[in-house]
Formats: sequence, C-alpha cells, structure tokens
Amino acid sequence: MSNRKIESHNIHIDSDYINWITELKQRYRSAQVKAVIKVNAEKLQFNWLLGRDLVRKKAEERWGTGVVEQLSLDLRREFPNADGFSVSNLWFMKKWYCFYTRKGANQILYQAGRELAKTKSSRLDREKLQQPVAELDMAKLHQVGAELPAIFAGIPWRHHVEIITKCKSVDEALFYIKKTVEQGMSRAALINCIKADLYSHQGKIVNNFTEKLPDLQSKLVQDVLKENYDFGFATVGHEIYDEAELEEALTKNVTDLLLEMGTGFAFIGRQKEVLVGGRSRKIDLLFYHIRLRCFVACELKAKPFEPEFVGKLNFYVNAVDELLKAPEDNPTIGLLICSNMDSTDVQWSFRGLGTPMGVATYNNIRIKDALPSKELLEERMRLLQKEMHTTKRLIRKKGE
Repeated sequence: MSNRKIESHNIHIDSDYINWITELKQRYRSAQVKAVIKVNAEKLQFNWLLGRDLVRKKAEERWGTGVVEQLSLDLRREFPNADGFSVSNLWFMKKWYCFYTRKGANQILYQAGRELAKTKSSRLDREKLQQPVAELDMAKLHQVGAELPAIFAGIPWRHHVEIITKCKSVDEALFYIKKTVEQGMSRAALINCIKADLYSHQGKIVNNFTEKLPDLQSKLVQDVLKENYDFGFATVGHEIYDEAELEEALTKNVTDLLLEMGTGFAFIGRQKEVLVGGRSRKIDLLFYHIRLRCFVACELKAKPFEPEFVGKLNFYVNAVDELLKAPEDNPTIGLLICSNMDSTDVQWSFRGLGTPMGVATYNNIRIKDALPSKELLEERMRLLQKEMHTTKRLIRKKGE
C-alpha cells in the first residue's frame, strides 16, 4: 500500500485534538524518562551487588590480591562492547558498597528515603520536569547490603563515584544525592557544588524566611541560598574597594558568578533599573531562580553589615514585586551579601519587615596590586644583601 500524503485541509483540527496531541507528547516524554530510570537502576543494581560480592566473599583473601584485575579481564573478555568493567571501576563498586554499609548507615538511608517520599507529593515537586525522584517509591528502602537502596537510582553511576570519593560522611553524600535528583545536576555542576562545600554552607543563612514564606517554600529557599559565598574568581585593584568595583569584578565572568550562586540562578542584570515615583532606582544584581520561581534581588556591600542596609533591600524587594513579578511568580527574595556581620544585628533588623530576605557574607576576593608581605620583603632583602656580598667578594678577588 502506497503512502498517502496528509495535508492540513484533509483534517479538522480543534481544541480537543490539540489537547490530545499535547497529552500524547507528555505521555511519551514520561515514558522516555521511565525507561532511562529503569536502565540506570538496573546498571546501578549490578554495580552494587558486585561491590557486595567483593566484600562478602572476601575475594582478595580467598583468591589473591590480583583477583580484581582478573575479574576485570574476564568480564571484558565476555562483554567486549560493555563499559564499566575497568579495574578502577570495580574498585569503585567495592568502595561504594563499603561507604554506605558502615555502621549507622542503614537508619540514615531509611530516614532520607522517608523525607524524599514526603516531598514527592508536594505541588512544587509535581511541577518539576518528570525528574527521576518522582518515579521512585522512596519510602520502600531495601535493607542495606541486600539490594540497591531505592534512593540511589535517581542519579548516574559517575555521579556516585564523585560523591563517595569526595564526601566524608553518609549524611554529606545523601545531601548531594538529593541535590542532584532535585535539580537534575550534571556531573560538572555536582563537582562544583562539592568543591564549594555546599553541604557546610547551605541552609545556614541568617534569614526571616520561616516567618515570611510558606513552610515548603521557606525550606527550598534556605536550601538554595548559602551563608557564605566564595568570590575567589573575582579580582579588585586594591585592598580598599567599593561596591561598584566589587560588582564589576563579579560580573566580568557571569559564568563563574552563577556557578558560585548555585544551580537554578539566571542572571537578569547588574544595576537593574526600576522607576519608582518617576525616579530611577538601581538594584546591584538581579537574578531569577528557575526552581524557586521567583526573583532574587541582591545587594552587595564591601563592608560589614549595618542595619540600614536592610531598609534599602526591603525597598528593592517591594519594587520588584510591584513592577516585575508576574502573577504566577512566587514572592521576591532579598539577598544581602556583605563582608562580615553579627547575626543579632541582622535578626533585630528583620523585625517589623514583611519581605523575605537573608544576609550572607563573602570572602576570597583577590587583590591585583597587593604589596608583598613583610616576611616576603625581609626575605627578598636578605637575598639581595647576600647577592651584593657575593658580588663584592668576586670583584675583590678579581682585583687581587
């Protein structure tokens, strides 16, 4: 039977058809995600059980110290087109199993699964793009050691390798697993988060979010914002610099700035203008956070915290809510980043304010024309004196 070309005038397209085709597309995308999750889970299950076998069978004691190398050869010979059977990868499987079967890990994994199961049904989680965690029954964790814990199935193997080689505890590792699942982080983004020690800094920012935002939104915001930002990628000209120089240094490389801010931040602009009462006002940095679905108005201060800083940021947050925020956006968040602060000063400054905001610090700004230290100058002087002494001696000898 020959193919018949269908043209637009051969059918009648109405709203029911459009809704149906939209549903089919979404259904197919969901099926694709489920297929990827299933394949990934099966591969991870194999790796987990292989690591378990190496431990439980006491393979090195039983068959010799070269058993992993031999196992790698045998598996690659049998499955020449398969990836993942290198010697180093087999050792990672053993390390992976050992990392999570240490004393106390069972209860930690179980609790993590229960927490993710609770958030699974929330409105914000349902709106995410069919992320792997939404397809897993996180509450049904298997006994550690017998099967792969379900919480692990949401991220690829190489992510797991990065986590177990760089994290010091099961709690820290689970923090990054959940972050990866929730935000769909690439391996590069995960490595940057671990390098920035997100585990130590996130959720500790001084803020008023619990009073000004719904519980779930408050938790999400605190998970996104840090208590301290590492601005080591930025360079200013001198030890004493102002906010304008700091802004310029940070925005010279927006990619590095966004990496430090964290996954989900989109840069709207520097010195973003808002017109209030016919007068131009400018916000230092304005971001939009995709997962939080809200603007983040950021004020920079190249000095320690002062209470009056909060009033200015409060004004900008209200201005963004009135002038830029769309009806479907969540309330704008204010973020003040300064060189230092006292938490009591900050908390007292928040009293009476209706806008959600947090105060963080920064460090590691580089100084381009920094003078050498006293110790370095003294060392250079000693070397110069030694060189002069040697030169004089040579001249004296030549004269003799």
